[in-house]
Amino acid sequence: MSSETAAQTSVSTHILDTSVGRPAEGVALTLSVRSGGDGAWTAHGASKTDADGRCKDLPALPEGTTHVRIEFETEAYFLSHQHSSSQQAEEQQDAPRVRDSGAFFPEVAITFAVKPGEHYHVPLLLNPFGYSVYRGS
Repeated sequence: MSSETAAQTSVSTHILDTSVGRPAEGVALTLSVRSGGDGAWTAHGASKTDADGRCKDLPALPEGTTHVRIEFETEAYFLSHQHSSSQQAEEQQDAPRVRDSGAFFPEVAITFAVKPGEHYHVPLLLNPFGYSVYRGS
């Protein structure tokens, strides 16, 4: 392994749909990068989550990247799973019911700072009415 390969900065992610306790398969996402806090965003990669809700095939980040943004296209996922979420909400007395035909969060954008040579795993915990994100390992 060359020192250039060892120094690459990389990103991976996964999504857990906490409303059903399962991975969110097939969520499209895009990866954008910039250099400096006021730099312009540049599209750098795109993918979809696999059957395990994971996305491990994003390209290594270009040298000089200081900020990364992952945009998750959650609306199509929620619309394709709407029946099961609605049914589960009805089974729980205090759970919010799906209130309309659209997604409350049609997309989720996560922006974070990076340092050269590190790996960043950014999991998304998602449900129809909320989400949480953290730096994983």
